[in-house]
This record gives sequence, C-alpha cells and structure tokens, in this order.
Amino acid sequence: MDLKELYRDVILDHNKKPRNFGALAPPARHATGHNPLCGDRLEVYVQLQDDRIEDLRFEGAGCAISVASASLMTEAVKGKTLAQAQQLFEAIHHLLTDQAAPTPEFLGKLAALSGVREFPARVKCASLCWHTLNSALAAPAPIAVSTE
Repeated sequence: MDLKELYRDVILDHNKKPRNFGALAPPARHATGHNPLCGDRLEVYVQLQDDRIEDLRFEGAGCAISVASASLMTEAVKGKTLAQAQQLFEAIHHLLTDQAAPTPEFLGKLAALSGVREFPARVKCASLCWHTLNSALAAPAPIAVSTE
C-alpha cells in the first residue's frame, strides 16, 4: 500500500469511527481549539496520573482531517509520558510544516498525516488537535486555542 492510499484509508476510517470521542469527567486538563477559517472546533480532555497521560478524549465537529487527526492523536498519546507526548507533538508539527521532512518510523499510523502536506490549506485542520493538547498539558486551567 502506498502512502497516498494509507493516508486516504486511515483518514476515512478515523473520521467515520473516531476513537476516544466524548468528554472526560472530571478532566485534569481541558482545552478548546478553534480554526476560524474552516470552522473546526474541538475540546480535548486529559486525565493525568503523575507525568503520564492516563486517559485522553476529544469532542467537537470539524472536517474529516480534523476529526481523524484528533482520533489518531488520542490513540498515539494515551499512556505516554508528558515528555513523550511533547516529542510526538514536535514530530507531527515538523511532519506537517516541512515539505521535505522524512516520516519517522516511530510515528506508525500517524505517518498517514504526512499526506496533508499536499494540501497546505489543510495543515491547520490536522494540527489543531495537537496544539490544543499541547495547551491543555501546559496549563492546569481550561484554555482556548485558535489557529489564527
């Protein structure tokens, strides 16, 4: 299977059946993300146990790329330490914003997000959840994030 096929299949699957969708009560951390250009809006809920992400969920509405990226993110980050989550954030940010960036093998299914680079206007859709998670982890009080 080539990368374009993987991109299409993974994005469609995670958009149709998003993993870890729904609120977490009470979340240890919470942030709201909004992309005013296309209307994507999501909330990220994080339950921490020491420095480990014990549970992670999201809810909201957006385009297929936004929802799929959030679903993939929750699967990839759940159970990780804060340092590992930060490493994934940086790797995804680099993957999405650098056209020449190689796709690190450790990304697994997240590698499918590299297909978004072919659609520069959609990079913000794919990165919204990651920036929202990053903000939730950085601030103990609820926070709002915008791509603008």
